[in-house]
Parts: sequence; C-alpha cells; structure tokens
Amino acid sequence: MADKPKKYRSKFFRVAVEGATTDGRRIERSWIDQMADSYDRTKYGARIWMEHIRSALPDSPFRAYGDVIALKAQDTEIDGETRRALYAQIEPTDDLVNMVTKLKQKIFTSIEVREKFAGTGKAYLMGLGVTDTPASLGSEMLTFAAQNPEASPLKTRKQHPDDLYSECTEVELEFEEITDPAGLFTSLKSAIGELVSKGKAKDRKDAVHFGDLGEALQGLVTLAQQQAEHSLKVDEIIAALEAQLSRYSASLDDLKAQLGNTQDHSQKPRPAVTGAGKHTVTDC
Repeated sequence: MADKPKKYRSKFFRVAVEGATTDGRRIERSWIDQMADSYDRTKYGARIWMEHIRSALPDSPFRAYGDVIALKAQDTEIDGETRRALYAQIEPTDDLVNMVTKLKQKIFTSIEVREKFAGTGKAYLMGLGVTDTPASLGSEMLTFAAQNPEASPLKTRKQHPDDLYSECTEVELEFEEITDPAGLFTSLKSAIGELVSKGKAKDRKDAVHFGDLGEALQGLVTLAQQQAEHSLKVDEIIAALEAQLSRYSASLDDLKAQLGNTQDHSQKPRPAVTGAGKHTVTDC
C-alpha cells in the first residue's frame, strides 16, 4: 500500500487579546468570548490565508494554508496585566508546516473578525492571516487603513466591509502528527477485499472458506472503523467541553469579584460610634 500523506494539528496558540489594535476599533473582551463560544466549522469554517488574500487557484501563493478547527478563550498575563485572550488550534497544509519547521520562517498571525455575524449580533472569526513580514499588517498600516478606509489596501481583501483585521503578532507554532484511523481502516478493508478476490480465483476448493473468512475480516474492519470515527467525535466533544469550562470558570471568577465588592443588606449596620452613650461616667 502507498504511504498516506501525513496530517498535522497545532497546539492551541494565542491569536488575539482584548484591546488589540484593528483597522477600525480595538478588540473588545466580549468579542473574544463570543468568537470562542460561537465558532462552528459546520456553520462557517475559518481558513488560513497569506496576508488575508484569498485565491481560488490551487497553485497560487495566496491559496489556503489550512483550517481553524477550534477556538477557546482564557485570561492571560501580559505585562503584569490580566487580559482576555483568544487561542486557536489549526490543521495546517504541508506548505505551512514546511514554512515553520523546515524554512524556519517567523510566522505572524492576524485575525479577521466580523463584529455581528449573520444576524446573530455576535462576533465571529472569519479567517486567520499569516505572514512573515509583520509590517504588512502592523500598527502603521492598520492606522492608515482606519483613517483612510476608501484608500485602504486592505479594503479589497475583506469578505465584508465591516470585517476588521487585527495587528499581527508573532506566534510559535508547534505541530503534532495525527493519525487518521478512518483512512487506515479503509485501506485495510480494501486490501482484505483484494486478497479475498485473489483467493477465490486461485483455488476453487477453498474458495468458500476463504471467502467466509474474508467477509468476517471485512466486517471486523468495518466495526473498528465505526468505533474509530466515534472516538474522533468524542475527542471533538471533549475539546468543546474544555473550552466551555474555561469560559464558565472565567465567568465564575468575575462573579466572585463582584460579590466581594457588594454590600450585604441582610445584616443591620452597626450604629455609628459617637463617643458617648445614654449615661456619662463621672470620675469622682
């Protein structure tokens, strides 16, 4: 059997923080939580684009370089200040893996966010831009684009005029090779089918027994394939639950902080101390 192409998946890495500069306004804390909470690849999957430029040609340098498969939000410490941050997990193409692992290029990322997606009124991640030239999506470029929207070189790259690009930041991507159990089982099932066909043609005497054995093996492979696909779905569910737990934990911390600063009106306040009661003690 021919070797199957390798597949990779990144560890979660930070792609945006609240207060970050865009070509219109700063990223709000609520956007971070909304993007993490609402991201759904079946509804709209954000892809990875060079400089945010989209090309439909497969051999273009501006073709897609992978997909964002999961998002999560969590608090992070930046310069001694706690800020809400958005983390992404991606499945890169071989080209992006090659840029990072072999060419050792510095990778900078920039998010494309739509503040109100598809009538939901919530922020959504529309794409992830990558570049090795940070000035192309740096603060000066974004400031110019914000002040001169009609002359902005970023205008034609957007899917919607209201989309915003964040200032690019350097990231360290770590990729892990992943297996595709479903693909492996499909190849194994095909190989068993070929053996069964050859066995039947070679020896008619044992054809029935060999065929029964082959069909039994194919049945086992099918069952194993179904279990593998189920396992992959379970992994996706676990990742989603972990992201949700992170959001609930942050909300609980915020609630505790608010309660700690709230007066308890169920208890009567102590009377003010005036320095004298109903009776005055005289030193005789």
